[in-house]
Amino acid sequence: MIETTELAPGLVIPRIVTGLWQVADMERGGKLLDPVAGAGAMGAYAAEGFTAFDMADHYGSSEVIAGEAKARGVPLQAFTKWCPQPGAMTPQAVRAAVDLARERMQADRIDLMQFHWWTFEHPQYLDAMGELAKLRKEGAIGHLGLTNFDTAHLRLLLSHGIPVATNQVCISLLDRRALGDMSALCLERGVRLLAYGTLGGGFLSERWLGVPEPEQVADWSKMKYRRFIDAAGGWNSLQAVLRAADRIAKKHRVSIANVATRWVLEQPAVAAVIVGARLGESEHRADNQTLFSFKLDDEDRGWLSEAFAQTKMLPGDCGDEYRKPPFLTASGDLSHHLDALPPVWRAEPVPGRPGRTRVDSGSVWEPLAGYARAVRHGNRIDVSGTTATHGSAGVVAASDAGAQTTYIIDKIAASLRSLGGSLEDVVRTRVYLSDVNDWEAVARAHGRAFADIRPANTMLQVAALIGPGYRVEIEAEAIVG
Repeated sequence: MIETTELAPGLVIPRIVTGLWQVADMERGGKLLDPVAGAGAMGAYAAEGFTAFDMADHYGSSEVIAGEAKARGVPLQAFTKWCPQPGAMTPQAVRAAVDLARERMQADRIDLMQFHWWTFEHPQYLDAMGELAKLRKEGAIGHLGLTNFDTAHLRLLLSHGIPVATNQVCISLLDRRALGDMSALCLERGVRLLAYGTLGGGFLSERWLGVPEPEQVADWSKMKYRRFIDAAGGWNSLQAVLRAADRIAKKHRVSIANVATRWVLEQPAVAAVIVGARLGESEHRADNQTLFSFKLDDEDRGWLSEAFAQTKMLPGDCGDEYRKPPFLTASGDLSHHLDALPPVWRAEPVPGRPGRTRVDSGSVWEPLAGYARAVRHGNRIDVSGTTATHGSAGVVAASDAGAQTTYIIDKIAASLRSLGGSLEDVVRTRVYLSDVNDWEAVARAHGRAFADIRPANTMLQVAALIGPGYRVEIEAEAIVG
């Protein structure tokens, strides 16, 4: 019998969610799937208890197929994602995106709306999540989720009062990044993880045990997870994990895929795993049912730990593969996409000062007090003291100095990029605290951004920062090139 869990208040789902990302792969030749046939395939899943489906605005016609299934009376919980390009997240833009998804899915309410954001230098994700929270109160959305948010920015949203129920991240025997700080935060704050990539694009199966490394792989999913294998230590590391999983599989009389997925399901912060389906082409429902017929014991976990010792931990935090090298995506290096995003602010020449440019953030205080957000002269950039202030929303995460530091460093990065620099160019930071007891949370947030850059740094406690709710202020100096 399929295990279920309460993903969020009032939303009970099976612990296996059927992922529809491969709809995009099946349609990449330009021909859309027949929505009626696709709805029939979804109905077959639902009839066996697999009633939850995960889709997105860019997963081909997946939302349309789900809408057809709902119209035909298939009982399902429909999760989708919104992945906008960074820019102004006005109430009208956010509502239009939600309404479009509801129209495609033929639903008055989206059970779980998950939000993806490409770069945190653009702070409008706070506007988007704030508007989504309002639509949740109106009833257009049941629950709010994230996809591929790292630990620091999940904490920021939670500390800012956004009611996040889930974060969808990659977790597998090869990708264990989510089992540290991310899981600890989720367990502390009541957020559930939805795990994808649990089978590594199919590489975590008997098919690949003891065989030579393939020269080429055909589908997008395998292209992506081939990069994960390389980052985790290569083909030999994969074989070590497969051998351990095979040993466990033979002991319990199940498949390697069952072992790989069961291990993820047993992680404390994980609510469910997302297993992809190629609607109408292949399905693994019977094999997935086996997941709930056994549990891993200490001996099994010991064998896996020995195999893990022969792998490398993937670098960074959850979602970093979309935002920084090494880019572990189906498309590979995404730097061209990120570089094409417009800077947050526009650089302007300083009148009467040849070679000097500046950026303003639009704060009323900049012209009043006579300062700029940042100034560049030659190859030097100076960034003014920066607080966690976000437009009309005011102070961000007023009770959490670490979260404020995360927001501030993003704002500094945006200032530098607008003037042709980056955090890698920073040579000095100065940190001002209103409460010395916040020093460690602030230092850890600073360290996440600057651990490899290692600028000169000074941290001071001051009598008070100007304005209520501000716990930390940071200024930076950079030399470009």
